[in-house]
Amino acid sequence: MTTDIDLRETAADDHRAVLFDALADTDAGETLEVVADDDVDPHLVRYQLDRERTLEWAYAHPDAEPRELQVRVSGPLEGGEFGSIDVRDLKPQRRHEVLLEIFDELAGEEGFVLVNDHDPKPLYHELRSMHGDVVGWSYERQDAGEWRVEIEKTADSEGRADDVVSRYDVREIPKAERHPTIHHRYGMIPAGETMELVAPHEPRPLLGEFRERYGDAFTWDVVEQEPGRCRVQITKTEDAAQEPGAEEGDDDSITVEGDSLEIVEEMDVRDLPPAQRHARIFAAYDELSGGDGFVLVNDHDPKPLYHQFDAEAGAAFRWAYLQRDPGEFKVLIGKADGVESEPVHDEPEAPF
Repeated sequence: MTTDIDLRETAADDHRAVLFDALADTDAGETLEVVADDDVDPHLVRYQLDRERTLEWAYAHPDAEPRELQVRVSGPLEGGEFGSIDVRDLKPQRRHEVLLEIFDELAGEEGFVLVNDHDPKPLYHELRSMHGDVVGWSYERQDAGEWRVEIEKTADSEGRADDVVSRYDVREIPKAERHPTIHHRYGMIPAGETMELVAPHEPRPLLGEFRERYGDAFTWDVVEQEPGRCRVQITKTEDAAQEPGAEEGDDDSITVEGDSLEIVEEMDVRDLPPAQRHARIFAAYDELSGGDGFVLVNDHDPKPLYHQFDAEAGAAFRWAYLQRDPGEFKVLIGKADGVESEPVHDEPEAPF
């Protein structure tokens, strides 16, 4: 049996109550077809915590609005067991928004099991930076395509500051992970939002990277500085910056590092789960002839892909940013003509 629930005409403050009532009337094995203007994942996780019943749900589309999803009611949770949330069918930006909201709402000793398609370690750093040492984090499974992590709030904590969408205390992040984690999260925050960094001193090398990658499309404000502690707030502005290195040619070509590349395809991967994006991109690159390229359209900065291409693809590899807008990055990926090229191997480690 399937029941339809349309929340679009219901006040946002009433969504949880309507869902809870509908779920309470749904037997194990039955489903709800839900339509809403926003993601409802925090309500579904809260239902599992409050009612101790297992739910499984999936969205029809990673980003389409209104949000359409099917919720299946299962049996009761076992004693001490947490409910789960599978975010593999959500776009990365939505994942962060939903998971941060869920953790904010947890009381001490409450938690959930996160199911993801790769290691969500950057989320751990973000939660620790925003909530302190109350973040319990335990891996239950680490398989290709399915990572399960039990996340618990071990004690009550203060919520996030209203004017900061993300915070990282870089003193707590291993050095090798700091800059990639920060750039990846910055690429997903909307224009006008602010990320805060806490460091032992002003991270000026990072500032240099931001200027190189994003031009004037951000502001950098040191809001606190004392021995051993510096707080920097980085706000993404409305302006989009393009990295140097790409010049417009005719309608079907772009010049990168002096090489004219014929554009053979525009590949928009925003509707694909992250684990599927890399395989599509690498396959497309391997099929390119010398002098050809394609335009990758992604929902955040795909810089981790650049590092893998740069390490594996050889001297023929070409990369140039064409557009940097919130939710839409365009990158030219190509092969220079007459230069030796190597195939790129897919490793399922898409960034969170």
